[in-house]
Amino acid sequence: MRALALTVCVLAAVAWAARLELQPAPSSFARLVAELSEPGGYFDTDNLISNESSYLHVAPRLERGGVSGGVYIGVGPDQNFSYIARIRPSVAFLVDIRRDNLLLHLLFKALFAASRNRVEYLSLLTGRPAPDGVEGWRDASIEKIAAYIDGAKPSDTAALDRRLHDAIQRFGVPVSAKELETIDRFHATFIHAGLSLRFQTYGREPQSYYPNYRELLMETDREGRQRSFLASEDDFQFVRSIEGRDRVIPVVGDLGGTHAVAAIGRWMKEHDERLSAFYVSNVENYLFRDGAFGRYMENLNRLPHNERSVIVRSIFGRFNLPESAPGYYSTSTVQNLNELLANFSAGRVRSYGDLLGR
Repeated sequence: MRALALTVCVLAAVAWAARLELQPAPSSFARLVAELSEPGGYFDTDNLISNESSYLHVAPRLERGGVSGGVYIGVGPDQNFSYIARIRPSVAFLVDIRRDNLLLHLLFKALFAASRNRVEYLSLLTGRPAPDGVEGWRDASIEKIAAYIDGAKPSDTAALDRRLHDAIQRFGVPVSAKELETIDRFHATFIHAGLSLRFQTYGREPQSYYPNYRELLMETDREGRQRSFLASEDDFQFVRSIEGRDRVIPVVGDLGGTHAVAAIGRWMKEHDERLSAFYVSNVENYLFRDGAFGRYMENLNRLPHNERSVIVRSIFGRFNLPESAPGYYSTSTVQNLNELLANFSAGRVRSYGDLLGR
């Protein structure tokens, strides 16, 4: 009986070891997401698209300042892709307090993997059938692509949803069945609204100045150039390639928290990387309200940077700032990171208003 029991135990151990060998190890992408992330928090918007019409106005300033390469850090949804297309970083970290933002970026990542070019990406995002001869759309204008999407009707996306689920699971980031339903809900929102999708808030009335997705894609910089990542095939293909190489890392984190940004800083030091740009939207306003701006400054100081590293921020309201443009409720600005750190250290940044009047 002892021999039989021993044999059973040995066979069970062998079977368990075999099961472990058959289970894929977490990918380096998934491990990095897990190592850098912290517990998620709440924010009262869906953030499926941006509400910053002015987001591309900073492109000329970034070009003149030689802001390129290195590490890009940003918050929010796909406006980051347009900044990534301009800056061409080696790696990008997309940090947001909401885990939903990570789930949204997993959807985007799966769509990039399933798409050959811009028109196919937008077709899949909005649940429209791709046009015949999709390869021939490389040089199409964003207006032509948008017109095609606007004129097409959503198709049955059951097969597409299965493809996207399979792709998301291959990324290795643990996603529960409920979170897959959340991703499906995000995708269904894009499908239902198409390019007319607008930024949504919870418990607040939508504002007239919120742009729709079509307007964001066709927006220009201050020199009148279309700079969305979907306005140029070369820009799209760069973002697609960096996504395909697992170099766009969604991270759950608070900019004024104790882990995520500091962990990114440690990763940058280990890999001898420097910050090119940190897009913070208007998060600094909330950090001041929550008493976390000081910790945010400590986190910024931990990021390896140089004299060209910048902060890109969005400011909402009818302010008469040098960067403000007529007809825009948002103003997008660029500030040198060393200047911001020096001003804070000297006590010249005590409120959000001090940032606006820098």
